[in-house]
Amino acid sequence: NPGLPIGFVLQVGSNWVDLDLSDHGTVLHNGDGLCYYDLQKELVGLAINRAETISAKKGTWRVYPKDALATLKDLRKGVEVNRNRDVDWLHVLSKKSSDRRIGIWAHLQVLTESVQLTLTDEDGHSATTQLPWPATERQKANNETEALNHIRAQLNRLGNTIFIAASADGSSAKADFHHLFLPASLLNNLRRQAVAALEAERATALPRWTRAPAVEPPAPYPEDSLSYLANVFNTAAHRFYARHGVKVIAPAYESIEEPGEVSLMITKHCVRFSLSLCPKQAKGVTGVQGFVKAEPLQLINGKEKLTLRFDCKPCEMHVVGKMKPAVAKQSRSELADACAALAQGVSMTFYKTRPASLTGFGH
Repeated sequence: NPGLPIGFVLQVGSNWVDLDLSDHGTVLHNGDGLCYYDLQKELVGLAINRAETISAKKGTWRVYPKDALATLKDLRKGVEVNRNRDVDWLHVLSKKSSDRRIGIWAHLQVLTESVQLTLTDEDGHSATTQLPWPATERQKANNETEALNHIRAQLNRLGNTIFIAASADGSSAKADFHHLFLPASLLNNLRRQAVAALEAERATALPRWTRAPAVEPPAPYPEDSLSYLANVFNTAAHRFYARHGVKVIAPAYESIEEPGEVSLMITKHCVRFSLSLCPKQAKGVTGVQGFVKAEPLQLINGKEKLTLRFDCKPCEMHVVGKMKPAVAKQSRSELADACAALAQGVSMTFYKTRPASLTGFGH
């Protein structure tokens, strides 16, 4: 993560680095993470052990890196510096203010032979749960105030749920609520079931988007021709591209209709760049610019050779090769058998592992 640019290096000392910040209001903190690109365009990290203000008016700072300056490759005057770790911002995110919950109201009722809890959230969703509580098991509270506080405390214990208690009240249908002591186990079980019911109610009431009608006429595809790289291997894919205006559709590579050399893999990783043989790296270097060409290279693994071609404009490396005759022959045979089976309506058998009878070259 390169972060955001904050300024440039003014001076590099024995164990410190002076920075000129683009925004004079930017504040650096102990523990912040900085980074920059070296001459090879690779990201180098710099952790701040201590940060000191030189001039707040000018926006200049002196930072003491955690690591030795000798390990910070190509750090020099004029290098642009980014910040990818802001301790102050992380501290703000860790505060309770970043916790978002849904307020709920709890209403407890003691009935003749049961106790009932109704939860209502701020969006108007409601769920009710009832548990048996025989009158013979009830006990009077020694202290009404403490008993009521006990009930509220148990109902407000919402833990890691998406809810937060807005208020909790209680009423009695056929019993004197304020003179009863409700066990914590009963209240906790009642609360858990009510919360689960309310979450289910919210999920049920969540509005579902309807599927948008198909665009007619279909949106045109950006290109009017596709190579084997589009991987069109069945009639459904062919019809899809044809419906969207593609005129020329080449079959997928697995169709074995590309006998010559083709790009087997296209990567952003570049061998030339890794070996410092990239023409872009030589740009602006006296005595080198113009002499480094993006000529093909070869990957050699035993008797197998693959050509590497370089497309510098999009910065891509192509691994070029062709299908081996033995692989092509076996693939054609398997395709023919599959087509014949489908034409005759023969059911296909799927195996968890490849049977020994089908083991062959290239598999």
